[in-house]
Amino acid sequence: MPAEKSWNVNDVLKSPELLVLSLNVGEFDENVKIVSPIGGCRDVELVPIRSPVSNADSDSGITREKWSKNVEFLLSCVALSVGFGNIWRFPYTALKNGGGAFLIPYLIVLFVVGRPLYYLEMVMGQFSSRGCVKVFDVSPLMRGVGVGQTMTFFTIVGYYAALMAIAIRYLMASFEDPLPWSVCPEGVQGCLNSSLVGLLPAGNETRVVSAELYFKSTIINAVPNLNDGIGLPDWKLAICLLACWTVVTAILIKGIKTSGKASYFLAIFPYVILIVLLGRSCTLEGAKEGILHFVTPQWDKLLDKEVWFAAITQCFYSLTVGLGAVIVFASFNSFPNNIYRDAMIISWLDTLTSILSGVIVFGVVGNLAHVTNQHVPDVMKAGPELTFITYPDAIAKMDFAPNFFAVMFFLMFILLGLGSNVGIVQTIVTAIRDMHPQLQTWKVVLGVTICGFFCGLVYITPAGLLMLDVVEYPVIFASLTLVILEAVTFCWIYGVNRICQDIKFMLGIETGIFWRMCWGVLTPAIIIAVFILQFTKDAAKIPIEYTIFGWCLYAFIVLQVVGWGVYAVMKQPEKRVCAKIAGAISPTKDWGPESNELKKEYDVAIRRYKESLRGNWLNRLYCRVFK
Repeated sequence: MPAEKSWNVNDVLKSPELLVLSLNVGEFDENVKIVSPIGGCRDVELVPIRSPVSNADSDSGITREKWSKNVEFLLSCVALSVGFGNIWRFPYTALKNGGGAFLIPYLIVLFVVGRPLYYLEMVMGQFSSRGCVKVFDVSPLMRGVGVGQTMTFFTIVGYYAALMAIAIRYLMASFEDPLPWSVCPEGVQGCLNSSLVGLLPAGNETRVVSAELYFKSTIINAVPNLNDGIGLPDWKLAICLLACWTVVTAILIKGIKTSGKASYFLAIFPYVILIVLLGRSCTLEGAKEGILHFVTPQWDKLLDKEVWFAAITQCFYSLTVGLGAVIVFASFNSFPNNIYRDAMIISWLDTLTSILSGVIVFGVVGNLAHVTNQHVPDVMKAGPELTFITYPDAIAKMDFAPNFFAVMFFLMFILLGLGSNVGIVQTIVTAIRDMHPQLQTWKVVLGVTICGFFCGLVYITPAGLLMLDVVEYPVIFASLTLVILEAVTFCWIYGVNRICQDIKFMLGIETGIFWRMCWGVLTPAIIIAVFILQFTKDAAKIPIEYTIFGWCLYAFIVLQVVGWGVYAVMKQPEKRVCAKIAGAISPTKDWGPESNELKKEYDVAIRRYKESLRGNWLNRLYCRVFK
């Protein structure tokens, strides 16, 4: 039998004199095709072919750990994306921006920005098996984008954990009878029991419900402003915060092997609770009016630019795109995994969860408005106050099993926050280990969680929620800046057509004109427009020294792009500056699939692709996007 091997299977198949049989040969690790002339077996040629399923992962060069099952990747992405943005931010944003009319721009934005970005990040992560920093081997000049995204997550992770700590306090209090926030403390003037059902007492005196007093005075000891500093952390909340980080550490201490198993519970059980709460919410008296307020459109709002801005920012909050987490999760997939299917499932499930949460919240708020004879907008609060004041106030007025529904709600809230926090920490850990692979996973996890614990202490001080206003605006602004640079890097520098070639090589499917148009034109253009709108929007009214701190934080994050870009240019071996920049913009030599054998095939395919890009610069630009 000849020892000659041929990788050009297409040329073999073009010959009509050849009979092609596909067999599994025991002594070979991969599938082979035995090509034999018709009419005899005088010459037999072994032609190795690449398996489209899992054999690629057995090739040398595979060092990155993989999900045990594809469903673990799917559930981990669900646990990451479905979180606080769905439960409190979406319902309030919808109320503020036209009710049912808000769903129209939200779905449009999801269709042309959210899903394309989500799919793009999945493609880049799975194709390269690199995290949010190393994925910028696609253009080392822009590596600072990934570093900035990791730093942005560091600012977010402390806030998420602090909210979980507050929810744990409420969960423990939910077992008390009566609920501690349902009645006013003795001797407090101007307080109304949240358990009160009926008309509010008349009079000019300013009154506060016991649920609000419990949250601001008992739980966080809130101060009215930042003029006297932030104060010291509450020791009870600090213990709860430590418990949160202990659980996160336990889930991630062995990498995705343990976090993948935890995703079954973190992603599925919250939906069980959501269904229970949905049933209760829809049967409350007055719930119908609240839900109608949610779905009834205010058509004049469609012409308001702020509504479209809110829709885009909500899309980023819900899907967690533009911060590197989706890239990291996809990087642990096997090379041929069908991420197109996964991206569609997760993005639509996230949207349906937001709508489901809206129905639940507005049903409860409708009941609260009904029993207090107020209008829905008057009792609806934003952000953490929706979770820790409005909802507890409504639960206290329930005449059937208020303790049970309090436990269900805060348990769901904790699990959603835990799923998101695990994903955020996993992203940070992966970014560090990709840059320093000699570090052991457990050491990096422990270091990140310790830092996260101390960052979270800031948000459980009396001025903790006010500090959120300090960092929220610059962090949102930094996130928009980085997502613009990410889209420019992937879609314009690397090129849409190159991405489509990678998808074809990886999945064997052609990319349609819709995705090309979104990646090449619509998605970057819309994000840039949002950036301009956000730039002209007024920030929260906070003391000047804290404003300066916030903008210094923004500058520190964004200047990572400049610093790492300069470093990438200096590391290039060329002597001329223009040549150095050109080298820093281009993908590194090892860019491509993780498998050595697939990398060889990919290099051949890319050489042919580059040869096809001929003509003037305008023609090449057109080919990069639409061809």
